[in-house]
Amino acid sequence: MDKPGIKEENIELLEDRKFLKLYAYHYEEGDYVVASRHDREGLAVLHQDSDFPDAVSCIVIFTDENGAGRLYLQKEFRYPLGRFVLSPPAGLIDPEDGRSADAVLTAAKREIFEETGLELTGNDRVFTVLPGAFSSAGMTDESNAFVCAVTAKADLSGMNQEGGVGGECFDGFRLYTEEEARALLKEGRDEEGSICPAQTWLAVLFFISGLWKE
Repeated sequence: MDKPGIKEENIELLEDRKFLKLYAYHYEEGDYVVASRHDREGLAVLHQDSDFPDAVSCIVIFTDENGAGRLYLQKEFRYPLGRFVLSPPAGLIDPEDGRSADAVLTAAKREIFEETGLELTGNDRVFTVLPGAFSSAGMTDESNAFVCAVTAKADLSGMNQEGGVGGECFDGFRLYTEEEARALLKEGRDEEGSICPAQTWLAVLFFISGLWKE
């Protein structure tokens, strides 16, 4: 089946805000309203060979002397939901990150430090789990990379959420053992009964899979 096509002149900018834009895509088959992080020249619909992610989500795992891990998850207020939800550290990849050798890893380390107070060192393992995944392909072309950071840091006294920028608002964090993470996944909701973002469940699944140990 031939895929529907669209010409640039059939893309209409409806709203232009600092972090998000709203477009109308006028396909022959019908009109679609699409949210995007991009200016017109960066839209995925026009550049389907480019899948560079807009943001990064971070799977942060603390290990003890026996190699057992604990998964870091935090409560962050999400304005579209009007509530705090259980999430991994995450954020947009800034233009400054793109000047480094690996923009995704650079952004991940920065976001982890801003949102947790944890400054990763050369003794920690930091690696890309997924180079990109679309957030919600039915309504936005936003994509996220997923990075895992494994650290043996024992002293957590410096952990804090004071580095949030803009409208970021946090309400504490928790380190989940593998057993607790499995229970969380089985329940399908956080301790307050709220559903979680998909990024949270991917972080939980990767943690309990044990792939981070390889």
